[in-house]
Amino acid sequence: MPAQNTPSHLANLQRDGFVVIKSIVSPERLETLRSASRKAEQLARSGQWPHVRTVGKQFPPWNHEEALEKGIWGVQHLMNPQMPGRETFTELYFSEAILSIVRELLQCEDDELVMELFNMLVRPDSDFELRWHRDDIPAEASPEEEMERLGRPAFHAQYNFALWEDESLILVPGSHRRARTEAERNAGPFEKELPGQIIVRLEPGDIAFYNNNILHRGAYDSKRERVTLHGSVGHVGGSKLRARNVLQHGIGSWVDEVDFSVMKDESERKRAEGMRERLVKLGSESGEVGYSLQG
Repeated sequence: MPAQNTPSHLANLQRDGFVVIKSIVSPERLETLRSASRKAEQLARSGQWPHVRTVGKQFPPWNHEEALEKGIWGVQHLMNPQMPGRETFTELYFSEAILSIVRELLQCEDDELVMELFNMLVRPDSDFELRWHRDDIPAEASPEEEMERLGRPAFHAQYNFALWEDESLILVPGSHRRARTEAERNAGPFEKELPGQIIVRLEPGDIAFYNNNILHRGAYDSKRERVTLHGSVGHVGGSKLRARNVLQHGIGSWVDEVDFSVMKDESERKRAEGMRERLVKLGSESGEVGYSLQG
């Protein structure tokens, strides 16, 4: 019998709004990443790293002074020059293992890629859920406004890379191609179940790319170990809209200081330098960007 054609990662992303790719790094690299992540997490939980996501607040800006009282659900700025283990995180972010997938999804070449965000999502100290949302479309948007925004190119690739098993991302496949249904529009922000929703299940080393304007939420169990690297890579076609998504997290204050000399592969190092230059240019042309969503 003739071999069955395997759908491409891009075809799956376009159809479903997400795609899962299994085991993209070696077991040795996974352990190195786990070790670096443990140190970063301990630093953040102890109050020694101010760039955190605090429990009870979904979107930036976050107040790190609330971290010891309320706990954290994320650690920001893994490539910041002050972050211990930044070399390990930086090498992964700019690696061919990830960027080869990004190039396919964005249908572009290296010289069109833009450095964006690399953060970490962790187990909260108390159970915490995010409300249903699209990352860059407010809940108050009309169906017409939703479709206008969904009709534009994404100009980025966003992903969750699991260091331990992860079942935190809940989404409605296909909802990146349409306005919300009446049931979705009338549902409560923390509705436990929407028609057609699925849980994205990741094994250690798996990566899930997803359209950030798919209808999705997160549910974080305080009793379950979780460390998931959460990143995005941009495309030069992005404009102030992408600049707002990226720069609202505060990356602009330190991106010039990232040290790429730690990268062993010369071609990956040069690619990284180019990606940073394009982010700095995007920021300089965008002015005050504000915040995408509130709460």
